[in-house]
Amino acid sequence: MINSVINKLFPKKLAIYQLGNSQLRKQAEPITNVQDPQIQQLIDQMLFTLQKSRGVGLAAPQVGRSLQLIIVASHPNDRYPDAPTMEPTAMINPRIISHTEETEKGWEGCLSVPMIRGLVPRYRQIVVEYGDQYGNQQVRELDGFVARIFQHEYDHLEGKVFLDRVESNLDLVSESEYHSALR
Repeated sequence: MINSVINKLFPKKLAIYQLGNSQLRKQAEPITNVQDPQIQQLIDQMLFTLQKSRGVGLAAPQVGRSLQLIIVASHPNDRYPDAPTMEPTAMINPRIISHTEETEKGWEGCLSVPMIRGLVPRYRQIVVEYGDQYGNQQVRELDGFVARIFQHEYDHLEGKVFLDRVESNLDLVSESEYHSALR
């Protein structure tokens, strides 16, 4: 009990696996017990890691856990200055249950693929189903940038990274060139 309180108050920043680590290419396993203290601790640690990393999303495989758990946490920051603000949300065993046919290309980066941005086609609007960190099933419609975050993180559960979705090498740029173009 004391350890769980300490971990909640002082979560540990997890190491983020980088491209080339075989963990990023594995199919993630479903979570069977959301209330497991280790799962709850992992959620807290992922939320903390994401905050400290200035990201807008994180998947469990990125921190070495082959589990179907993602965090979606859109907010404006130096990496995504125009991102909408939403409450950080843990999504357990998520899935896309429907999507529009319309896709659009948008720039993506990844904490596991540093220093590179890619122009990636994604569905503009999706409906997703997932379990929340309290064990409740949720259904939610996502669009625009938040839908993009979800699809990016969901790919990690399938063993994919955004580079797998880029249509041409000409759609890749360095992080510094990307930011230079924004100015």
